[in-house]
Amino acid sequence: MEQEMEKRKEGTSEEEKWVHDASVDYKGRLPFRASTGVWKASLFVLIFEFSERISFFAIFSNLITYLTKVIHQDLSTAAKSVNYWVGTTTLMPLVGGFVADSYTGGFNMIIFSSLVYLMGLSLLILSQVIPSLKPNINNQPTVAHEVAFFLAIYCISLGTGGHKPCLQSFGADQFDEDHREERKKKMSFFNLWSFTVCFAMLLGATVVVYVQDFVSWGVASLIITILMALTTIAFYAGRPFYRYKQPAGNPFRPILQVLVAAIRKRNLSCPSNPALLYEIPELEKSQGRLLSHTSGLRFLDKAAIIEEKYVEQRDNAWRLATVTRVEETKLVLNVVPIWLTSLTTGVCWAQASTLFVKQATTMNLKMTESFTLPPASLVSVAAIGVLISLPIYDRVIVPILSKVTGNERGISILRRISIGMTFSVIVMVAAALVEAKRLRIVGQRTMSVMWLIPQYLILGIANSFSLVGLQEYFYDQVPDSMRSIGMALYLSVIGVGNFLSSFLIIIVNHVTGKNGKSWIGKDINSSRLDRFYWMLAVINALDLCAFLFLASSYTYKTVQRRTMDTDGCNKSDGVETVAK
Repeated sequence: MEQEMEKRKEGTSEEEKWVHDASVDYKGRLPFRASTGVWKASLFVLIFEFSERISFFAIFSNLITYLTKVIHQDLSTAAKSVNYWVGTTTLMPLVGGFVADSYTGGFNMIIFSSLVYLMGLSLLILSQVIPSLKPNINNQPTVAHEVAFFLAIYCISLGTGGHKPCLQSFGADQFDEDHREERKKKMSFFNLWSFTVCFAMLLGATVVVYVQDFVSWGVASLIITILMALTTIAFYAGRPFYRYKQPAGNPFRPILQVLVAAIRKRNLSCPSNPALLYEIPELEKSQGRLLSHTSGLRFLDKAAIIEEKYVEQRDNAWRLATVTRVEETKLVLNVVPIWLTSLTTGVCWAQASTLFVKQATTMNLKMTESFTLPPASLVSVAAIGVLISLPIYDRVIVPILSKVTGNERGISILRRISIGMTFSVIVMVAAALVEAKRLRIVGQRTMSVMWLIPQYLILGIANSFSLVGLQEYFYDQVPDSMRSIGMALYLSVIGVGNFLSSFLIIIVNHVTGKNGKSWIGKDINSSRLDRFYWMLAVINALDLCAFLFLASSYTYKTVQRRTMDTDGCNKSDGVETVAK
């Protein structure tokens, strides 16, 4: 008996040395756990993300100032231009994520898109140093400069399309969800990812923006280009340490097959026992994990009903789907309402780089006699809010809540997001009150820029809950074969939010302009941004109510998996909830 247990432990220990999550190493072999993945691999990923985000936030933070002061766009046009660029930058990942998940794999897409990104940064340098492309001596833009500048930043958007969703999902893929310790580390990975992004935002919106304002855009562009080039090389050099997920083909095809099979069997009744539905045995599955049956969207269960007269057509995916395929389809359909009700988070974030910055330009920016704060650097306060709140949440609040709730995450993902959305309402209320006060004293004295600190700080705290929660949600609550697309959906929340912000500006201008006093006019002092902020506060509050309603009945993804303890012993196979 003891010998049998000893042999079982040895076999288990041997199995635990390898990673059995459908990933491979850089030579296409089964990954060895000790030499691949986890922090040794994700460190390369985090450093790469750090350099890319410095580049992005350096451009993003100061873009509206550049458009108004150098290209001489009016406030409304400049705000829409920024929103269009940010919107495009955060929607392109939908294309990059789809191509990566379906055909190229994450690593290849990251390398290709990084080269495109570097091409955009190089063009940005050229638009600042080549005489025929530079603004003229009086800082008046030429047509050639405008074309080169916009071509450069939209080339960066194209590069971001493959870089952003694939890099984050690639980093998360370095942790084995069936290994208990690695799964815990993956939860910390998303918090550390956001911490890295915000630290990059802090540097990009302060140091690089300062160089842009007081040295030149050309020098600043050269700095971020060199940094991006060096980290691209470093990321490629880390190939032996990575775990790679193979592309699984078009991820939308199985979803369409489930829908077709369910419609074909629409007249059948679902069995009361879910065990009667069709599923491939664990040992026969080629890749991925088996999902457990859930009670929602019962109509789709009909796709997994075995029809006696079509027994010989079990291999016909258009007539018979597995429970796992049905559950993956449910996951995708459940994501849609959550995505829609998360868009106001993107609308709120859009104000930080547009109207909040323009507010700052009218205020007293002098910190000391010799130092003037660049308006775009205020977004770094939001980064500080995240940098303070994330470690406290991850290292203090989560362990306490885990003991109370029994949830590894402390609180559910959707609850975390809803807390962030609540803070977003507070942000817009604070912004409205500050702007109303600023308008009251216009012409009497100049208001200190320090009055904007609270709204930026609260925005950072909001993002540490909502945006980090959305990252986890769109990675965990989509099919395993769609994780790059999932991260792209998270980014699209910000992108569509920016487009919605532009749309709201257009509508508000049209409606309020009829009375001859637009809320968002060419001159910020003659505008009524306070009313616009109050409107956004109401919209955010109503949307929060809708989100809470959806979250109250949401069914999380469940999988059938074998969980490994750190001592090498295996728990019995069973159903375990991935996210609560």
